[in-house]
Amino acid sequence: MLKSRKELDAELDAAARAWLGEALAEAAQDAAAREMPHAGAAEAAPYASPPWELRYAAAGRHCGPAHADSVRSLLLIEARAPLPSVTRLYEQGTAAERRAVLLTLDRLDLGATALPLVEDALRTNDTRLVAAAVGPYAAAHLDPHAWRHAVLKCLFTGVPLDAVARLGERARGDAELARMLRDFAAERTAAGRDVPADLHTALGLALTTPAAPTEES
Repeated sequence: MLKSRKELDAELDAAARAWLGEALAEAAQDAAAREMPHAGAAEAAPYASPPWELRYAAAGRHCGPAHADSVRSLLLIEARAPLPSVTRLYEQGTAAERRAVLLTLDRLDLGATALPLVEDALRTNDTRLVAAAVGPYAAAHLDPHAWRHAVLKCLFTGVPLDAVARLGERARGDAELARMLRDFAAERTAAGRDVPADLHTALGLALTTPAAPTEES
């Protein structure tokens, strides 16, 4: 779970708190510069990496691996990270750095423009990335076809379906998802492999008839 600045300040030592304060200040400064009518250097060098992006990579070293996701998420939020920064940090980052990007997408003002990053993560077999990719951002922006395959990807890689944001809402009454789940279960059974317990939960949702709208709605 991502921690707030207040929670981090309570857990980090003095040196780490100072480093975090400087990093967040750099991120805020970059956001302000980009939002000025004439941002000067920010406009002249759109592909240059701002200083806070270097801090992003160093978060684990300065604040500890246990806090790295939260620190990186705060940096992205404070910088109001635009798509070029988010894409660069994802594509050039380690698995841990990519995970932090995925965990923060729903907190950034990117609309559906960052979906290629989610799609990339779902093509991997790295369970850390798959779990991060099926969070609130995916729930809000993946189309039904891609979302169904994301659910199957979780089952295939062993990612608990608890990681899938809004599973109950999106799976309920989805006949096509029910068909895919049945096919997946049949394939597993034919191969002599166990059927994940989560599959039965998802199938139960998919077979549930959605509630009819009330007159008031």
